[in-house]
Amino acid sequence: MKKLKAPLLFSFAMLPIAAIAGYVTILYQLDFIDAATLATTVEQLGSVEAIIAVYIVQIMLYACLCGFFGHILSEKIGLMKPLCFQKRQTVITVLLSSFAGILLALDYWTFGAVIPGIQEADAAMLKPHVIAASILYGGIIEELMLRLFFMSLVAFVLWKLIFRKQSRIPEGVLIMANVISAILFAAGHLPATLAMFADITLLILFRCFLLNGGFGLMFGWLYRRYGIQYSMLSHVLAHVVSKLIWLLFI
Repeated sequence: MKKLKAPLLFSFAMLPIAAIAGYVTILYQLDFIDAATLATTVEQLGSVEAIIAVYIVQIMLYACLCGFFGHILSEKIGLMKPLCFQKRQTVITVLLSSFAGILLALDYWTFGAVIPGIQEADAAMLKPHVIAASILYGGIIEELMLRLFFMSLVAFVLWKLIFRKQSRIPEGVLIMANVISAILFAAGHLPATLAMFADITLLILFRCFLLNGGFGLMFGWLYRRYGIQYSMLSHVLAHVVSKLIWLLFI
């Protein structure tokens, strides 16, 4: 039972964050849902408030389960570090994340210059609840699901299936797990991409996988190298920096 104490405490600590993240994220999604779909969902659940409540509970459940099992898996593969911030690791994370945030902000002037709808979509991301959703859901909940849980699970499965004779997980397995989780992270943004554009082109797909996959690799590297708290910090800062640049210049 003692071995379960730390995962339980960690997962419970994520619940308040998940509740707020769920609330601001569903508000963001309601901004873009079409009237027919919203009407159908309201008919099924009874009210908009019920939709919001169900979504919040769903996100809290995801956070609790991924936090609990992700913590256990992370310990098994040796990636669970003490949940604190060290000066050197924090400085490296801040520098990398600031650069990533600048690259993300440039989306408005690079891909936005050649893909219709990008600039309008980026500008729409500056609403307060959308910024909060990108920070809390993107920075915390996505890292729980994609890095702490999924990346750890992939690494553990590959280790036990292919390298089970080795007492310690090979570094190559962690790299493979990072690549796989980054690809899934990028693919997970496809529904939002599909909703944004009437026609999906190769350039739009390239943008989706370049930005999200590239950032996913960086977040996974920080998790693998320093701990999950640093991947969360990096994800949060990348959004904060990009939004600050957009607030200043667009």
